Amino acid sequence: MTPAHERIATIPLGIVIRRQPGVTKWVKHVWRVVAVLPGASKVDWHELRREGDAIEYHATTLPLTLHRADAEAYLQSLSADQPSVYIVMQGGATRPDITHVTASAFEAQDFADTGEEIVEKVPMPEGLVAWIRDFAQTHHDEEPFVKRRRDKKRIDLDQDGIGDARVRQLADVYRAPGSKRAVLQ
Repeated sequence: MTPAHERIATIPLGIVIRRQPGVTKWVKHVWRVVAVLPGASKVDWHELRREGDAIEYHATTLPLTLHRADAEAYLQSLSADQPSVYIVMQGGATRPDITHVTASAFEAQDFADTGEEIVEKVPMPEGLVAWIRDFAQTHHDEEPFVKRRRDKKRIDLDQDGIGDARVRQLADVYRAPGSKRAVLQ
């Protein structure tokens, strides 16, 4: 785990997936991400628990990387009713391939918009919430609201003419002055 004052912070995050029997004849198994394990070691589909037909696996460990530029997105994720991390998966033939983990709700939405990946939302453990909050508060710069000012140009006045004054012909006042048919004054 890297300190929160660095520009980029990383922590290994174990992904726990539950496999349950499907409810239709077309789906043999349903895979759901049920938990994350901060600071977990590298594994490859290690069985954790078995309850009847349901099996929980520590599927893999991926790095959760926080970037300084995404501090606002992390604060947005932490302000939700249930702070969560997002696991990005792709459907495999026998089991899903876990490709990415993020704490940014904005990045998770980008993955969900493509429609090619499955994005699962998993509640954050308390220690992970505190670590992400420290990082985000350290790097977040509140941008002050600046009201846009209008220019002083009057738009309610009548126009003297329409089109480009350099075009002599009145029939086509919208023709560009650089065109071959335009005659310059």
